[in-house]
Amino acid sequence: MRIYQPREELRPYVRYYWVLESDEPFSVLTFPIGCQQIIFHKRTPLYIPELDKSQSQFTISGQVNFPAHIQSGGRLEMIVAVFYPHTIGMFIDTPPSTFYNLEISGYDIENRQLNEIAQRIFNCEDDRECIAILERFLMSKINPSLNIKRIGKSIGTMLRNPSTRVDALAGRACLGRRQYERVFRETVGMNPKEYARIVKFQKALWLMQRGESNYAGIAAECGYSDQSHFIRNFKELSGYTPEALIKHCAPYSDLFTNPV
Repeated sequence: MRIYQPREELRPYVRYYWVLESDEPFSVLTFPIGCQQIIFHKRTPLYIPELDKSQSQFTISGQVNFPAHIQSGGRLEMIVAVFYPHTIGMFIDTPPSTFYNLEISGYDIENRQLNEIAQRIFNCEDDRECIAILERFLMSKINPSLNIKRIGKSIGTMLRNPSTRVDALAGRACLGRRQYERVFRETVGMNPKEYARIVKFQKALWLMQRGESNYAGIAAECGYSDQSHFIRNFKELSGYTPEALIKHCAPYSDLFTNPV
């Protein structure tokens, strides 16, 4: 896998890009990462058994609340843009709430300009040039609304303290609670309480990734009410208890790790 950093102007909105090529079949357990992605498959797309479907050649991956065992039969070449939790809607002119728990075809949102960018990427041989093509499009779409800025600030608060109450997050965003919940869902793709579950889970993964093994301590630091609540939520989002996951694979938090 190759990781690329966005150009400076895009770094508040795009976390990173990654490129993967493989001719070997594989199956990999993936978790909810809290960020949407745009995926370009130059060869054979991935299959997701939990959804009983293959990704489209041009896929928009929404917020999800379940683990998945993605599969490749080989002949894989994909380019992926990973966005911050609240920013993808600005670039695709479609509310992320419309593809909650879904992997949709990018062609289905009927964005002619984005479709043309996808085709240019499919016709391009060089990874860096493919990303440059995408970045020129993304640069032309930068226009953060007040709501994107508000939700971004409240997500920053949530990442620092995942147990922050929704009323406090709404206040941070200068919105009433109901309006905040509506704007958050439209911007991020799921409601604040559900997203907080993803943040807590990802923070727990990050602590385990760093070698923490005191589950009561992890539960407290991530804002769970107790250790049993932590373990129950962890299993719902990963398919494993924390102890079983460590035996299956090395914990890794995408949301709290900067791979660039």
